[in-house]
Amino acid sequence: KNSDRKNLDQRLHLMPWFVQQFIDYKRPDLSPSTLLEYIRDYESFFGWLRVEGLSTAGSNAEITLLDLETLHMDSIVGYRLHLTTRAEGTNTRVTVSRKLSALRSLFHYLSQIAEDENFYPLLKRNIMAKVEIKRIHKPKDTAAKLKGKILEDEELLEFVGYIYEGYGRDVEANKQAYYSFQLNRERDACIASLILNSGLRVSEVVNLNVDDLDVNNKLLYVYRKGNNDETFKTPVYFREQAKDDLSLYLSLRQARYKTPKREKALFIALPNGSQEGKRMTKRAIQEMIIKYAKRFGKPYLTVHKLRHSFATDYYLQNDIYKTKEQLGHASTETTEVYAHLTDKTMSEAIERRVES
Repeated sequence: KNSDRKNLDQRLHLMPWFVQQFIDYKRPDLSPSTLLEYIRDYESFFGWLRVEGLSTAGSNAEITLLDLETLHMDSIVGYRLHLTTRAEGTNTRVTVSRKLSALRSLFHYLSQIAEDENFYPLLKRNIMAKVEIKRIHKPKDTAAKLKGKILEDEELLEFVGYIYEGYGRDVEANKQAYYSFQLNRERDACIASLILNSGLRVSEVVNLNVDDLDVNNKLLYVYRKGNNDETFKTPVYFREQAKDDLSLYLSLRQARYKTPKREKALFIALPNGSQEGKRMTKRAIQEMIIKYAKRFGKPYLTVHKLRHSFATDYYLQNDIYKTKEQLGHASTETTEVYAHLTDKTMSEAIERRVES
């Protein structure tokens, strides 16, 4: 990570100012390695623009917003053709899709989010909004990769129970690890339980505030993206199992984590030596789940696979449309993964019904 961060900072100085602004905007949400991939993709695109005479810039850093604003659709088609047939070591379809997605993210930011001093968009015309990026990964292929790598049936409850008790027994001899466990087990079990009983994304968990939670009605309000990248707040229900875990954590959130009243975040961390708690980071939650998963005997388990675990379990009891709504998918095509994941479970259920 440190190496990627250093490499990112070195390369960023060779980018136009608006790319630097975009990367700074994305830093809180993306890892240095992901941002470095973005920079490599922009280096490739800007270099191509200059070679093709679509920009008179002498270097990538001198590429202007006007260069991007005046691109025609045939230029983008030409770049896609360059990536697929003419670039050295011709790119795979997955790589081409990723490179175009990186450009879409940049153009969307410049045209929809970033503003100049007069509050107008930095980019007046977004050519990339016209570019359709086809899904490369088929739901069946994704499901095949996930099989055996998610929690199933009783394991969902067992994993939360392990965070409450089992992990403590396993690390009792390590005083530092045991102290951290005692401090955080209710919070950590609550986070795992909430994801396993609602299917929230890690970013949605991180952004939750106390005011977003309605424990009695088993409801939370989360920010999600729509089809056109607009962010909106929507209600998401969680199952009964998470209710007690949330109530327990809330009862100790303020005192145990020295949480100041101005801090609205639901999930709080108290860094070593700090006088007050603050919002947990995405990375902290990801690393926390990996820590418990390894000891639990599921080293491949991640936060996102907890979401997959919930979704597979939920799909067995509901249809694809309810599952899509619960997970906040833009398309049922994404939700089809769980139809393939539950094929085996459904076939076993039919056999049991026949036998009985």
